[in-house]
Amino acid sequence: MALLEVRDLSVRFVRRHEPTVSAVDGISFDVHPGSTVGLVGESGCGKSVTSLAIMGLLPQRGTEVSGSAKLAGSELLRLSRREFDRRRGKEIGMVFQDPLTSLNPVVPIGVQISEVIERHRGLSRRDAKREAARLLDRVGIPDPTRRLGEYSHQLSGGMRQRALIAMALACEPRLLIADEPTTALDVTIQAQILSLLRELVAETDTALIMITHDLGVVAGMCDEVNVLYAGRIVERAQRHELFSRPRHPYTAGLMASVPRLDSPRGQRLAPIDGSVADNIPWERGCAFSPRCGNALAVCGQRAPELETTDAGEQLRCHNPVDATETVERADD
Repeated sequence: MALLEVRDLSVRFVRRHEPTVSAVDGISFDVHPGSTVGLVGESGCGKSVTSLAIMGLLPQRGTEVSGSAKLAGSELLRLSRREFDRRRGKEIGMVFQDPLTSLNPVVPIGVQISEVIERHRGLSRRDAKREAARLLDRVGIPDPTRRLGEYSHQLSGGMRQRALIAMALACEPRLLIADEPTTALDVTIQAQILSLLRELVAETDTALIMITHDLGVVAGMCDEVNVLYAGRIVERAQRHELFSRPRHPYTAGLMASVPRLDSPRGQRLAPIDGSVADNIPWERGCAFSPRCGNALAVCGQRAPELETTDAGEQLRCHNPVDATETVERADD
């Protein structure tokens, strides 16, 4: 049974005298305990907005959220702010993208972690401080007792990210959302953070949503992958199937633009033409068609539906990449 069930989630930003922006447009997915589900796409595709809607962190003014997001059968989108404050942190944790701006610069790390423990677990200040030190040790921060009294600017980027993970895990949430957790970290620290997240999911049976544009992270972390474009899911598949047989031209383009160590010397990368802003509304056709090399006339006239393929994957495309071609490319 799925721990989190998201159905037809939509987020629209409404501003006076400005066009309405549809950031998330009717996406649906499930997350099971002990599994990692990826939300993948370029910046501006709706990944982070999806997570903020689930967490109840979007501004109330000028934002319209519709659809459903159920955690263990309980609807999240209908909760009051007080009810969300009670469940956020305790049942749902989040690792934000930039630890330097997510942590309070004038409050010691230990206080920021222990206040979560005091509020949601009811421990005394002394016991909460002891538990905070244990959490810092668990996520691999050396000399955790001393670090409790330090501020965010005194920690390295990797340590700040680990402190954020410790804070998110303070109440042992059933669902953890990681929004670009390795951004701005060097490769060695990235590997350590991802290894830590894998261990935590395995040890605690936590459900993890991994939001990223890094396909290397997807390959090493995710069980199921949802590829987003212009607020909609355009392809959904298990990790191995997606990498061996990408069917949507956008997915294939993302993979083709990744540098490979086995590429011939001097070979140029194959980026996707244009940018996310170069799209058309889904109401008029396929949003990706202005950038798509496989586009047909129908792509600019009618939006494709998300359909299940013979292989059991889901695809939103009028003219997908040939499966035989992608398999041969993977073998090469």
